Amino acid sequence: MKKLMAIFMAAGMCILTACAARGSEKSSQSGEDSSVLVAYFSAQGHTRSLAEKVAKATNGDLFEIEPEQPYTEADLDGWNDSARGTRESKDRSTRPGVKSHVDNFEKYDTIYIGFPIWWYTAPTIVNTFLEQYDTEGKVIIPFATSGGSPIGETEKDLRVSAPKAVFKQGKVMNDYSQEEVAEWIKTID
Repeated sequence: MKKLMAIFMAAGMCILTACAARGSEKSSQSGEDSSVLVAYFSAQGHTRSLAEKVAKATNGDLFEIEPEQPYTEADLDGWNDSARGTRESKDRSTRPGVKSHVDNFEKYDTIYIGFPIWWYTAPTIVNTFLEQYDTEGKVIIPFATSGGSPIGETEKDLRVSAPKAVFKQGKVMNDYSQEEVAEWIKTID
C-alpha cells in the first residue's frame, strides 16, 4: 500500500510540475512577460491619445518623442511648401533633433511606434528616434493618425533607420476606441 501511495504521489508531483511549466510557457508567449515600448511623436495631440490606448492595450511603457525645436502651427501647414514639416517630409534625409531619450531601450522586444502621417509617410523625427538605438531583432509595429492619407511608404521609409528590425504591418487608426485598438493588436502576428 505504501508503494502504491508513493507511486501516486510521484505521478501527482510530475503532473503539477508539467502544468506549472506549461502555464509559465503560455504566459511568456502571450506577451505578459515581454517588454513593450509604445513610443510616439504627436505634433498636435491626436497621436498621443491613440498611443495612450495602445499602451493600455499592450501594458506597454509609454514614451513621447519630443523634438528639440517644437513644431509651430506654421511649421505644420501642409499646404505650404516652405513649412518645416513639409520640407522635412519631402527631404527624407532631414533628421530633426530629439530631446528625449529612452532609458534601457535594450530591455524592449517590441516597439509600437506612433506618429501622424505627413505626405504619405512618417515624419523624419521618427527616423531620428530609431537611429538613436540598436534595433536589431526588435519587432517594430507602426501606427498612425492621418487627416486622410493612407500609411503609404512608411515602412520603407522607417526601415532605412532600423534595417535589422522586424517590421509588422502598420495601420492608420483615426478615432479608434480602446476596444478597437485592442482588437487591432490581437490581429498582429
